[in-house]
Amino acid sequence: MDSLLQPSSPPQQPYRDWVELPRDVTAMILSRLDTEEILNTARLVCSTWHSVCNDPSMWRSIDMRGFDGYCEELDYDIEKMCKYAVDRSCGGLIDINIEYFATDDLLSYIADREAVRKFPLLEELAILSCSSEKALEVVGHCCPLLRSLKVNDRAHKDFHTECNLEALIIAENFPHLHHLQILGNRLTNEGLQAILNGCPHLESLDLRKCFNIRTVGDLGKRCAEQIKDLRWPYDPTPISDDYPFSESSDEEDYDASIFSSLSWSDGPYGGDHYDFYDDFDDYEDYFDSRYDY
Repeated sequence: MDSLLQPSSPPQQPYRDWVELPRDVTAMILSRLDTEEILNTARLVCSTWHSVCNDPSMWRSIDMRGFDGYCEELDYDIEKMCKYAVDRSCGGLIDINIEYFATDDLLSYIADREAVRKFPLLEELAILSCSSEKALEVVGHCCPLLRSLKVNDRAHKDFHTECNLEALIIAENFPHLHHLQILGNRLTNEGLQAILNGCPHLESLDLRKCFNIRTVGDLGKRCAEQIKDLRWPYDPTPISDDYPFSESSDEEDYDASIFSSLSWSDGPYGGDHYDFYDDFDDYEDYFDSRYDY
């Protein structure tokens, strides 16, 4: 009788191993992680996740903004990390952001290895503080679907330093651009005129800190009529992802407080642990042997 009065225990739920999730479901979950989490954490969990993270579809978008701050603290080689991520895309890259650490050497690596030629689907590109006109020209030739381009630099105190080379390259090689941001560029009205002529589909144009431009007269009127979203040279530029330099002095470094709230732990790209290996294949061999797959 007593046994009849005792509440029955709920049925035990069957145990489900998350490793047994369908591959496409696992990929959908991991794709929500950012580039740093995939590189430093997810792909090191187990052989299944490692295999999923190596799929080129996981690297269609690479956003490495803010990486330089913690990489410097942990002695990581951020360029090797970037090259590794780019190589893993196998030509399927659509969006890449290498603001804060783009260098001539890094873009030359992409150009010299003809990696950019594998990215015909690339639609967005953002570069900060880089002067590799050759690499910019290669991108224009090999990425015909590029719609958004950011080529930003620190503004110069010497406003008389004029250079239209980047502007002319953009005008000649990016005819399908819809969005262009060139903060701190040294172009003049001549370069701006070339961009307006060569990029007829421009919807937004950001010219902040381009102090060599004179916006009076017919050119200013044409900009206002042709461009829907227009930012003028003297519009404010608060410290942000696009312009991380102090307004008070163009000799100061970027504001490190942008990254002060981030906390990072050691990973496989530096320090006394891995140093991310000089050869990316060595890293793969290490992981494969560790998980025997």
